Amino acid sequence: MPPQAAQRWTVLYDGDCGLCKWLLAGLLRRDRARRLRPVALQGTEADALLADLDPAERMSSWHLVDPGGERVSAGAALPALLRLLPRGRFPASVLDRFPRLTSAGYRWVATHRTGLSRFVPQGAKRRASAQVRERELELELEEGAR
Repeated sequence: MPPQAAQRWTVLYDGDCGLCKWLLAGLLRRDRARRLRPVALQGTEADALLADLDPAERMSSWHLVDPGGERVSAGAALPALLRLLPRGRFPASVLDRFPRLTSAGYRWVATHRTGLSRFVPQGAKRRASAQVRERELELELEEGAR
């Protein structure tokens, strides 16, 4: 049974970044318990969730907001997110042991995402966009039915 909306973790991602959506779609496929709720950084909900950040800070990384409203961002959010996925505890524990390396790795990918995106085929990006949008719509419908 899917978790109630109050138990979901919100993943704020760059809706204009093909690489970001491709990576997010991969995470959503692994999220069989449907605990992750994608929200584009460009939307009004993101504005409300990240009101304490200026626009440049909001767009500089992805953000993970737990059901209680606590937020972690960039590389620091990776271990928390991995713990929500099947078989994610071990990789999360490794990342937790090397937080500076995790943050530096995340920052490198974020800084080079435009160049890295070229290695992801356009068809894969289109499918990823559709998968992310499908999850967003499913959860909107589910929450609207309550």
